[in-house]
Amino acid sequence: MLQKIDVEQLNQNVFRAIGKQWMLVTAGDRESCNTMTASWGGLGVLWGNPAATAYIRPQRYTHEFLDREAYFTLSFLPEDYRKALGYCGSHSGRDGDKWAATGLTPAFTDSGVPYVAQAELVLVVKKQFCQRMDPDCILDETVIEQCYPERDFHDIYIGQIVEAYEAE
Repeated sequence: MLQKIDVEQLNQNVFRAIGKQWMLVTAGDRESCNTMTASWGGLGVLWGNPAATAYIRPQRYTHEFLDREAYFTLSFLPEDYRKALGYCGSHSGRDGDKWAATGLTPAFTDSGVPYVAQAELVLVVKKQFCQRMDPDCILDETVIEQCYPERDFHDIYIGQIVEAYEAE
């Protein structure tokens, strides 16, 4: 069971949580939603508010949901779900039901924003900014060769963290 907390009460190592533990980025509504694994992102402060950043390639199915909806969630799951996280990062929701394939369950906030029920931490994010990465602004050219050999640059989504939930 998740309980609502003040985001300032978080005591997470964000480098470990995002880069090593990974997160599920989920968007949509009660009719249709999708989730995908991400290991790139950030938490911090922007425009005077707690903020989250997610980097999503345009070809990802979740991208369509992020563009359509005003909110998305970041769900952090216990290590027991590593296999499900791997699946959600390597399979598209266009080709099958990730929820059924992984045993993960979509849940919804009171306002209808989807998240992953098995999460130990959920951040609800209101979109405030989206922009495609401009390769001319990547100053280290080795990044382009290492991370973008096909030139499929991410879109950067930044938003205000408006709610946080943590497992009891």
